[in-house]
Amino acid sequence: MSKKPVILGIESSCDETAVALIRENNEGKAEILSNIVSSQVDIHKEFGGVVPELAARAHIEKIDLIAKKALDESGLHLSDVDAIAATAGPGLIVCLSVGLNFGKAIAASLKKPFIAVNHLEGHALSPKLNSKINYPYLLLLISGGHSQFLCVEGLGKYKRLGTTIDDAAGEAFDKTAKLLGIEFPGGPQIEVLAEKGDPTKFDLPKPIINKGGCNLSFAGLKTAILRVSKKIKTKQNKYDLAASFQKTVEEILYKKSKIAFEKFKKINGNNRKTFVVAGGVAANKKIREILTKLCKEENFEAIFPPINLCGDNAAMIALVGLEKFKQSQFDDLSFPAKPRWQLDENAAFLKGAGVKI
Repeated sequence: MSKKPVILGIESSCDETAVALIRENNEGKAEILSNIVSSQVDIHKEFGGVVPELAARAHIEKIDLIAKKALDESGLHLSDVDAIAATAGPGLIVCLSVGLNFGKAIAASLKKPFIAVNHLEGHALSPKLNSKINYPYLLLLISGGHSQFLCVEGLGKYKRLGTTIDDAAGEAFDKTAKLLGIEFPGGPQIEVLAEKGDPTKFDLPKPIINKGGCNLSFAGLKTAILRVSKKIKTKQNKYDLAASFQKTVEEILYKKSKIAFEKFKKINGNNRKTFVVAGGVAANKKIREILTKLCKEENFEAIFPPINLCGDNAAMIALVGLEKFKQSQFDDLSFPAKPRWQLDENAAFLKGAGVKI
């Protein structure tokens, strides 16, 4: 039996230092051998957000230790690795450069192929780590720095149907959390607070909800939260605002996803109707519920990555590396870090289309 390829993936686009090893099994699926993620929450907490220089320094201090831990957990040696895949963008350039150069150094020393990975493509393919998905499929990519609908036609083949024209959904969650006095990273805590509140208490705006196709906008919602938060006097008010915000985002994503479904069907017909939701915000249980409900109404299959693979991780980077390895899509060691890198290179540039932070 021929040796199945083993890929080492590296992720350092923002404030997670991550290394993973995956191997293709006999069924042709990716098997995660290890997936180590080191968070920098304690470093950035006092600043209320990610400080690029501190993040880069932490990557430098940790990355070799994280790589060793990933190798130890996988039970493999570097000599067993067939290719190195590292995030090259989008993201913070000082952070990207750490993982990218670390990956290049390993590839050069092992004389093994190097694969530069688009972080967004990692999220786009991440559900394939636990689900069998056929192309084409409709993707909603929602995270801290990007919110967009894409038709995924194959590896490296993306057609953007809609994107945020200003801020990303994840950024709106984080900003709302900060205004409510929740420590960084507060976005995931909004859902917890929302369970204690009245979602009808505050009438919040839904920008471009009835225009702009399936493009999204969250800047106006953030501004409204800022205005209302200044009038918060009790804990219950805080819970009510969190609940109202959560419900508003759910309604925006429900309506815009429904429009994206129609666009997708016009391109691909009714033959294959799969809706993949990926990225950090895809971990929000209420958002999962309402989008699953929409899929049942519209006869789409809903697919989400496991919660632990929604946020930034290296297993999704290694997965893209594996897909590219099988097609011999390798990159030169001179491949640069790309702070901005759209999945659909033909789409007009908009802030949320290929910017991670």
